[in-house]
Amino acid sequence: MTPLQETLTSKTHSRPKSSSHSHFLIRELKLVFTLTVILCLIELSESKCTRRNTLRRPTNQLGCCVHVVFIFKVFGLGSVAQVVTGRGAFGEYLSVNLGFGLGVAMGMHIGGRVSGAHMNAAVSFSMCLFGRLGWRMLPVYILCQLIGAVQCCETCFVTVFPDAIYHYCGGNLTVSGPKATAGIFATYPAPYLSLPAGFLDQVIGTAMLLLCLMALSDQRNQPAPSGSEPIAVGLLVLLIGVSLGSNSGYAINPSRDLGPRIFTAIAGWGPEVFRAGNGWWWVPVLAPMVGGVTGASIYKVFVELHHPSPCEHRREIEDEAEEEAAPLDMQKNLSPEVCV
Repeated sequence: MTPLQETLTSKTHSRPKSSSHSHFLIRELKLVFTLTVILCLIELSESKCTRRNTLRRPTNQLGCCVHVVFIFKVFGLGSVAQVVTGRGAFGEYLSVNLGFGLGVAMGMHIGGRVSGAHMNAAVSFSMCLFGRLGWRMLPVYILCQLIGAVQCCETCFVTVFPDAIYHYCGGNLTVSGPKATAGIFATYPAPYLSLPAGFLDQVIGTAMLLLCLMALSDQRNQPAPSGSEPIAVGLLVLLIGVSLGSNSGYAINPSRDLGPRIFTAIAGWGPEVFRAGNGWWWVPVLAPMVGGVTGASIYKVFVELHHPSPCEHRREIEDEAEEEAAPLDMQKNLSPEVCV
């Protein structure tokens, strides 16, 4: 048994107060502090770079990718933890959707100009497939997303909600049943949902995400106004949650699900997190990848390819301007006698 399991699998109704738990928490804080210091030293060593180069350095992009996932999931998982452990006293299903939607918006506000706010492996994969992101960055982005997700789970479980979780479940960390708590961190299917239906559920949800994301960022269509993109994407995630989330928790993000599932397997829930739901774990990993490519392809084929060429678009704008100016020119050319 690992030190993490020894610390976090107490059978009491509250968080363990043993010295091993204190030592574990101290090690966690030291690790976070060390990583923060390293990132700060990297920043200081490159402080002579221009602002443009600073915003685009690979070290900044990857560090920012970890942090935006951490921030997005702190708000999302925190909302789930409050709803579950509070037995509905601190919110309900809508609260969870608001937490994830606004969490995505805040993550985009923080990291949008630095790393592109890549928080979703399905989105990153689709962007690579359509030439909007280099393939060499994909595995690094996915790794950073997983690190950010695991780091968030550690924060929620070890620091913020340990007492609430242990009090709710009576010290017994379970994946299923009336006091299950694994669903706070990763997604699990409803009892009635089969694997094929769940796969299609995730494909459709992620397809809608990518289809709408492509539209929101398409400068030749009706993009979100400059500066409002984070709120628009946050509202999109909220919309998917309130309309397509009841079957399996709308993971629509491999990084959002796999990282927390690995953490819960280590932290005390055990291998049952991979066996539950007839081996559900692979569905929120693979299906969003398929759905992301599907949604992006639909937008590309049925919308983007039918945009007018730049010359045609410019000609349309000029024609519209001439049509608007024509009545004014006619009015200027009228004689005073006609105007009376």
